[in-house]
Amino acid sequence: MTNKAKGTCVSVEYLVMGMLENNVYLISDGDATMVVDPTCKADKIVEALGGRKLDAIVLTHRHSDHVGAAKDLRALTGAPVVASAIDAPMISGEQSLPRDDTRFAPCPVDRTVSDGETLKIGGMPWKVIVTPGHTKGSMCLFLDPERTANPVAAPVLVSGDTLFCGSIGRTDFVGGDMNDMRRSLKRLEQLPDDTVVLPGHNSLTTIGAERKRVFAFYA
Repeated sequence: MTNKAKGTCVSVEYLVMGMLENNVYLISDGDATMVVDPTCKADKIVEALGGRKLDAIVLTHRHSDHVGAAKDLRALTGAPVVASAIDAPMISGEQSLPRDDTRFAPCPVDRTVSDGETLKIGGMPWKVIVTPGHTKGSMCLFLDPERTANPVAAPVLVSGDTLFCGSIGRTDFVGGDMNDMRRSLKRLEQLPDDTVVLPGHNSLTTIGAERKRVFAFYA
């Protein structure tokens, strides 16, 4: 099933996939398309693209339920894989995974990004916000409507497993740290209330909604 987020001119579709019900996002501005966190079944993701060229595969962090289909999707589409410079070596297999991470097929990372960089995909200039806490290299992507070639109705945040609707990502895995998570949440707290949040699991939300619950409790 493909769902569509409301409130943006940039098209946001998402598939709920896998045992952990991951949100796999297909985001397009009509000029370019990116897939975020392909968990499994690369063929189903390609089918959802509906013939659109895939311009980038973005991985918010190294956990298997967010990168499990990245290698196959890259092979099927030829799209480059993007990940944070911190988590990339474990995604590519250059570094061993921690003992508590489920194994997956290593995937080459074609571009690494760091905090504060701009990842431009078509007319979408995504600001990279590295948000350690869930993993050391977890990252979020922020799209400012004033900087887009095809303006969006509201800011958009791809939050991975850092921020959920009414909750946050676990910090008890190897590489997780609650103090880091609190610092990361304080950064996200600075974003505008109308920012549409696209989390790795569960329902979509907004920064304003989480200000009343998550940020009030954790940040």
